[in-house]
Amino acid sequence: MLMPEDVLDDYERHDPEIPAETGLTTVRDPSEIGDLGTADRAGLEDGDEVGGSSHTGPGNIARSSAIMAVGTIASRVTGFVRTIILAAAIGTQLLGDAYQTAGMVPYMIYDLLIGGLLASVFVPFIVKRRKLDADGGDKTEQRLVTLMLLALFVITLVAVGLAEWFIRIYAGGFSGSQFEVSVILARFLVLQIFFIGASGLASAMLNARNRFGAPMWAPVLNNVVIIGICLWFLALAGPGRTVETITSGELMLLGLGTALGQVVQAAVLVWALAAAGFRWRPRMDLRGSGLGEAAGAASWMMLYIVVAQVGALVSTNVATRAGSMAAELGYETGAGIAAYKFASMLFQLPYAIIAVSVITALLPRMSEHVAAGRKDQVRRDFSHGFRLSSVLIIPISVAMIVFAVPFCVMIYAQGSTSTEDAAAIGRILMVFCVMLIPFTLFQLQMRVFYALGDTRSPALVSIPSEIAHAVTAVSLLFWMEPQHIVVWLPVPYGLYYIVGSVIMWRMLARRLNGMEGRQTLVTLAKIHIATVPSALFGVAMIYVFRGLPGDLWPALASIAAGGVVGGVLFVVTAKLLNVTEVTSFLDLLKSRLRRR
Repeated sequence: MLMPEDVLDDYERHDPEIPAETGLTTVRDPSEIGDLGTADRAGLEDGDEVGGSSHTGPGNIARSSAIMAVGTIASRVTGFVRTIILAAAIGTQLLGDAYQTAGMVPYMIYDLLIGGLLASVFVPFIVKRRKLDADGGDKTEQRLVTLMLLALFVITLVAVGLAEWFIRIYAGGFSGSQFEVSVILARFLVLQIFFIGASGLASAMLNARNRFGAPMWAPVLNNVVIIGICLWFLALAGPGRTVETITSGELMLLGLGTALGQVVQAAVLVWALAAAGFRWRPRMDLRGSGLGEAAGAASWMMLYIVVAQVGALVSTNVATRAGSMAAELGYETGAGIAAYKFASMLFQLPYAIIAVSVITALLPRMSEHVAAGRKDQVRRDFSHGFRLSSVLIIPISVAMIVFAVPFCVMIYAQGSTSTEDAAAIGRILMVFCVMLIPFTLFQLQMRVFYALGDTRSPALVSIPSEIAHAVTAVSLLFWMEPQHIVVWLPVPYGLYYIVGSVIMWRMLARRLNGMEGRQTLVTLAKIHIATVPSALFGVAMIYVFRGLPGDLWPALASIAAGGVVGGVLFVVTAKLLNVTEVTSFLDLLKSRLRRR
């Protein structure tokens, strides 16, 4: 199996020697900084599980990359199926918007109050105490578990009582039956807060023990449970349920059933932790434990999370108001948060599978080069990682733009989601995919800052980025028709990453004596040019096969033909343009196949 580590090693072997540039310093010990995953736009897409693969120590990551890659793919595949079945069950109109808004509330509350602190501070703190303490960090873990479970219990209890107000805050445009349905669902779904936190904590403790299986595979069980609940709902209620016709029993099934998935995930992780030898003994003697000092060091990362939550609040309100206004005007196609979320879930897949794997492989070597103070090597690490991600993500994003509408119709047009609803999701996805490279660039740059022990810079960068996002997103409500707002809402989303990437690029260039910008721009330009023949062929296939009967066969035929031939066209064109990253990748693949 060809892993990102192999390709990065090959890049290093073929790169010309450059003079060593030393003198790189860190702001604080990078090992004390956790990773927020993709929590920077919390609640709007499925980010990394706190305590999951993105939150392990560098050495552990290197040894477990294959396990994590397989687990990530399994989680994303079952998550993909879950998304399809969920769309069939609840649709993208007012009921879908009510469910999606209620479902986002527990994750937003958790990320703001506990999740960010756990990911950014307590996970590396556990790893450090296990190495340094005479008892292997046992007392520290007992204190942390006690503190976290008490906090989670109180927060969950309060959230149930305030569910109505959370819906008012995040979905100010809801009224009547839609508001009532969303509040009922929220009261069930906020129960997940306790189990989300328990899952994150158990995952972190398992990873600190080099037990990677359960944290990677438990989310798969969560997905399977929700798939089963949605199928049960479809069998019981049938397609086409609305906020006016759904019964209290059906709402309970959706709410408690969704929460059950998180309960199962937490139960599996707790069982795995017990099997690893951990026995919880409640301890409240927090004085002198170091937990307060560790939490105090997280101020900049917490600022980053707060800014992210403001962004989530803005996007959610714009999308929910757009859906409600479109429905009031009689527009029958879903135009709210449900359609937006179904598109964003697809948008996340290339990054989650490709770029996360590259980042996972990149972090250990980048950490070594930072420790050695080598500006040249850190600069080259970033350049290699971004160019390797781009050579796969760019053609995939172009293919997703070309085939977004037929693909979404093929997978989503069933049950409560009509062909028109599915096509609307496809149009949102098209705009999202234009933002895939800025999104990937931002995430990679943020990891460079974290490798340098710098949490202050990303936090400060997030402020102007969020201002650009918020102003642009809110303005859509005033100068666009309601049914078109969510189609263009990915533009403000992408603007956040464009503004942030530009600022961070300039900051890193000063610290690293450049960023190999010319080479990176040339590579990006060549890759984009190499996708042109493939894109044109894909468009032609859509027109060739559009006469086939039904919605499935035109989409399936055009995607199959366009994907296979388009892939070949991309490789051939990239070789003609001498895209080094493509030729190196192919040569390495050929050598591996010959050995077999």
